[in-house]
Amino acid sequence: MPDVIHLLSDHIANQIAAGEVIQRPASAVKELLENAVDAGATEIQLVIKDAGKELVQVIDNGKGMSPTDARMSFERHATSKIRSIDDLFTIRTMGFRGEALASIAAVTQVEMKTRQADSEAGSRIVIEGTEVKLQEPCAVNTGTSISVKNLFYNVPARRHFLKSGNTELRHILDEFTRVALANPSIGFRMWNNGTEQFHLEPGTLKSRIVGLLGHAYEKNLVPVEENTDIANIHGFIGKPESATRTRGMQFFFINGRFIRNPYLNHAVTQAYESLIEKEAYPFYVLFFEIDPKRVDVNVHPTKQEVKFDDDGMIYYYLKAAVKHALSRYNIAPSIDFSLSSEIQQLPSVQLPFTEREREETQKGYLYNTFTGKNQAHVIERNDSLRRWKDLYEIAQTPNNGSNAPQAGANGDGFNPSLPDNGIATTIPSQATLDTGAETEGKGANNIMLLHGAMLATTVKSGMMLIHIRRAQERIWYERLLEEWNRQDTPSQQVLFPTSYELAPQDALLLHEVLPDLARIGFDINPFGQNTFVIQGVPSGLPAGEEKYVLDEVVEHLKHEAPDAANKRTEQILAHMARRLSKNKHAIMQPEGQQALIDELFACAQPEYTPDGKKVFTMIKMEELENML
Repeated sequence: MPDVIHLLSDHIANQIAAGEVIQRPASAVKELLENAVDAGATEIQLVIKDAGKELVQVIDNGKGMSPTDARMSFERHATSKIRSIDDLFTIRTMGFRGEALASIAAVTQVEMKTRQADSEAGSRIVIEGTEVKLQEPCAVNTGTSISVKNLFYNVPARRHFLKSGNTELRHILDEFTRVALANPSIGFRMWNNGTEQFHLEPGTLKSRIVGLLGHAYEKNLVPVEENTDIANIHGFIGKPESATRTRGMQFFFINGRFIRNPYLNHAVTQAYESLIEKEAYPFYVLFFEIDPKRVDVNVHPTKQEVKFDDDGMIYYYLKAAVKHALSRYNIAPSIDFSLSSEIQQLPSVQLPFTEREREETQKGYLYNTFTGKNQAHVIERNDSLRRWKDLYEIAQTPNNGSNAPQAGANGDGFNPSLPDNGIATTIPSQATLDTGAETEGKGANNIMLLHGAMLATTVKSGMMLIHIRRAQERIWYERLLEEWNRQDTPSQQVLFPTSYELAPQDALLLHEVLPDLARIGFDINPFGQNTFVIQGVPSGLPAGEEKYVLDEVVEHLKHEAPDAANKRTEQILAHMARRLSKNKHAIMQPEGQQALIDELFACAQPEYTPDGKKVFTMIKMEELENML
């Protein structure tokens, strides 16, 4: 048989490699921006057309390249960042593999213009699909300008699988935001289809956060600054009230490189424990300065995953740093071990300790207990404490003021019994069992409210337990769906319109669903670049809940599957129903409890919530008997 294994051509090999590095226009933006940072640029410009499908251009004023280096930069594994294997353990530059430009050139049409400061003329190179079409001298400013045109022009299948313009633009904004946050000392400008979207002057990290993410963060930033032997941590975290229900405003940087790390994110979340709601996500922009030998960045082609030599230590340092920042600015409670000056003025401190007082103190029980040598310092049991439950009375619900029967008085109601073991038991009287008299928490038609969260009611086969909030969620969902289908959802105009500011990439998502939101009763209009004004909300939505609903909608859109656009309406209605289902006042009265049950079983699908959680369950008499 003839040999069947052969080497692939450089052209095919480059296209295969490009699939790992360049997955969408945002991948090219990331690589080109990081190259500009590594080149020592102080001003970087990004130009985008048609969400990067037609053009991605990056212009910088860095050191530039010689004609030979300019040509060599498009070869695979050609780099100026490392020379030996040992350099991999001291990497501080963004790039080092020498794959980015070769991968970009394999699937696009590239034009590069570059000049070094000490050169009179620059160099211009045109490459199409790894083939060099032209290299010639040119007049150009110091630095480098790279234009990437017609991404995947020679791989139609890859181009076909690119997402919508808004989706691709959102990914570009994500990459631009990360690089700009990591380098506040560098000026950045961005144009999208001829419109300037960002103009960021060099400045502080705080000004860069505000310039990129909006003025809403300016008053909610808490500085973090901790220096240790292993790592230095600095940056900003958000106050608890700035936490949102949307992810994406969490940024970690290791030696200036953006990373994703769920383990470290968990450390920050734990530091906010009991300060924010369970479903909320805190804002943070945190930088780690760490010895490159302690971290491996050569894990993933995107370089956004790293490995530490001691993950646990970094976790606890980060958690402690965030907690310290929160307590330092009186956001989280902390214990102050310093001695207050007011204590020094107390009479017990100021007045002299006489010999008589000393003798009386030494006769005390606590003094003898805590000063005995070679014995554990404990407080002995006191007989008076053993029957501590006797101090408490079981509350009875009076029937008619002072005429209410007392516990154990005449057999009516409940008779509390306190046996010798001190454990209180509750025994229903014969009258209660015979007449079915109502007890506390029990309403009409054998409905009982359990801990304000569930309803228990008897049925022929046994007992039914109903989850109140989930039942309300199902009822509201079907009500909203019916109004949607009739296209007559009422909208309630707010007295004072409120502003709603989002990050640029999130604002694009909200723009997409404004018509859908208007159909369910929202009256929202754009107000500036990334700000919206809320003038009307659906009737029945509690005041102040509108932003939470919009946060949940945006968060859902971020993770929406490509084929789920036709189900978007149902998802928006489900988020609305979830926010409307928190009214507990309506079920405190027996009439409200019965109405809830009636409405639930009038629904088309009463057994499950819109997201598939069970609303009620049945417990048969046999199961109840087995429990006892």
